[in-house]
Amino acid sequence: MAGPEEVSVRPAWLIYNPAAGRFPAGPLLDRAVRVLTEAGWEILIVRSQPGQSLAEPAAKAVQAGCEAVFVAGGDGSVGQAASALAGTPVALGVLPSGTANVWAGEIGLPRLDWVHWFALEEAAAQLARGTVRLVDIGEVNGKGFLLWAGVGLDAQIVGTIEPRERWEKTFGVLQYGIWAAWNARGWTGVDLRVSSGGEVWEDRFVVAVASNIRSYAGGLLELAPWARLDDGLLDFWLINGRSMRDAVIRAVQVLMGAHVDAPGVVHFQASEAIFEAQGELPMHLDGEPSSLLSPVQIVARKQSLRVIVPEGGISLLARPAEEHREQS
Repeated sequence: MAGPEEVSVRPAWLIYNPAAGRFPAGPLLDRAVRVLTEAGWEILIVRSQPGQSLAEPAAKAVQAGCEAVFVAGGDGSVGQAASALAGTPVALGVLPSGTANVWAGEIGLPRLDWVHWFALEEAAAQLARGTVRLVDIGEVNGKGFLLWAGVGLDAQIVGTIEPRERWEKTFGVLQYGIWAAWNARGWTGVDLRVSSGGEVWEDRFVVAVASNIRSYAGGLLELAPWARLDDGLLDFWLINGRSMRDAVIRAVQVLMGAHVDAPGVVHFQASEAIFEAQGELPMHLDGEPSSLLSPVQIVARKQSLRVIVPEGGISLLARPAEEHREQS
């Protein structure tokens, strides 16, 4: 008589950033871990330390022979882990417990907030039934990002408000908007020279960004409607301006979708571009503040990261699932 069918056990680390989000997600992780365990994952929970990049434990998970790394955190945490997992056979899964959770929204996962207390458990269930797909990541002078790399007013805001205390994150979008208005008060733009594919753009910009996804500004705006995660290209947006009035006009244009054909807005898709400015260039990578010496080289690493996505839950992929399975 045949015994019960055995479920193969797959090793995985769950890296938890306890500083992420509006409230601690730790007490809610047990239910998510139970769902993943029942689906055949052998989960080791690893808590990141204050100020630690999640790239460090993610790299250790690769060395330990894991099949997947699940990240419980926000977009900055996800981007850090993604940069370490790119080019490896280890897949990235996300249990969204940050403040904005833009990546989770883009791939169709429920996000933890005040009215969705069981979002992590639901996300785990969707990932347990999900598939592994290959996506691009970006690199800025060798530093990886999954969602965006930005220069200008947004980088100024991020550099001002991050890192935030948990109580500050309670205000979320409201606080971001207040700080945006405050910083735009005396904003005069950033002088930048951008080159790609033999073309050069030189101007003063409110924002210059390389985007791997559609959404921007914490998911409030759809900046790049044609973005695809697996086409080997980044969407570059160069939005000129030099005053608070310009910043407000541009924000309204993006909100209304009128920025695509607006004068003073340059959009191009490319696998590489170079940003040049005087001295250091304040930037943000996936919403985390950074500062790099000019020139800054931004490149796309085509289909270098394996990610677990919910079944039928992603529209940002150019290639059908069958092609992904053949190359996985």
